[in-house]
Amino acid sequence: MSCDDGSDQSRRFCVLPWDQVQRLDSILGETIPIHGRGNFPTLSVQPRLLVQVVRARLEERGVCVKNVKLNGSAASHVLHQDTGLGYKDLDLIFAVSLKDEQTFRLVKDVVLDCLLDFLPPGVCKERISPLTLKEAYVQKLVKVRNDTDCWSLISLSNNTGKNVELKFVDSLRRQFEFSVDSFQICLDSLLLFDRCSETCMSQSFHPSVVGESVYGDFEEAVTHLRRRTIATRSPEEIRGGGLLKYCHLLARGFRADSEADMKQMQRYMCSRFFIDFPDLGEQQRKLEGYLRNHFAGMEHKRYECLMTLHSVVDESTVCLMGHERRQTLSLISALALRVLAEQNAIPNICNVTCFYQPAAYVQDINFSNYYIAHAQPPLASTCSSSYQTWLPCN
Repeated sequence: MSCDDGSDQSRRFCVLPWDQVQRLDSILGETIPIHGRGNFPTLSVQPRLLVQVVRARLEERGVCVKNVKLNGSAASHVLHQDTGLGYKDLDLIFAVSLKDEQTFRLVKDVVLDCLLDFLPPGVCKERISPLTLKEAYVQKLVKVRNDTDCWSLISLSNNTGKNVELKFVDSLRRQFEFSVDSFQICLDSLLLFDRCSETCMSQSFHPSVVGESVYGDFEEAVTHLRRRTIATRSPEEIRGGGLLKYCHLLARGFRADSEADMKQMQRYMCSRFFIDFPDLGEQQRKLEGYLRNHFAGMEHKRYECLMTLHSVVDESTVCLMGHERRQTLSLISALALRVLAEQNAIPNICNVTCFYQPAAYVQDINFSNYYIAHAQPPLASTCSSSYQTWLPCN
């Protein structure tokens, strides 16, 4: 892999070699099921075909698509297959102009209309409204419009966590958290090749595909990916969810270059997490959502991630009063206990500390290795209390 010499700007970009183009082509050609709720049938979607249909329909309705890029863990997988992270969501970025509320609605309506094309034969499409399609196939619908950011997200459901996420971006102040997830691969040349060439791709005949690292230096970011290094720029700008991504990386064997860098990142991210999620209920919803969306098929890593988070919050939280920090630590420990119960991976009693009160989900599970004193109501009803008391199990 070689990048052009020149200005700092040019160091952000790199032309992908043949083996990476092959991996990209394979990802775009993979059939991904979009699971419907209730009695709605599963849609079989090829990402390359979905992109082509959505782009064509948007341009028919007067919305110019400047480019389409693959982002996130799938882009990292294309550049380095052995990251240890794999990829779940398929993040596709459409660069568009979202000039007003009407354009936001138009983009949403076009995507929902495109889903009709992927319904299996025999389904009566005329009787299915856009609202019905949204309820059946959309897991998440987000719209952001403020002074710095203007974008929308439509996430299509997949029961194994491999959601297809279509992001329509006019402006986005920060497009990455860490260097290892800062890659964007432009798909335009590959999709144009699909439409125009009658000859199959080969090592000697394939389109030039350009990758970019919005972290800044492409080669440096790829080196971080290969060496499993956690690095970022302006960590104070990372939103609260970045703390969970950071702990996920630690649990998967990634490490910061130095102890000083690690401590600085942790303090910034803990502070931002509690700014964005000040309420204990919000923290619980965020943690549960992250575990659900990022560990499908890797459930054995959830406990390790939670214990890593517990350690980071305990060591690096400087913005809370003591009882607030203990509340959050108790919540993380309770979720870790639930993870162990769900996996039937109850550890040795000598290594266990638990709460006076069991969580609600403990009641129907065999906890014969535990001593739990039933002194208070379940955890779910005590999230707003000051903090929980520990009781060593012995």
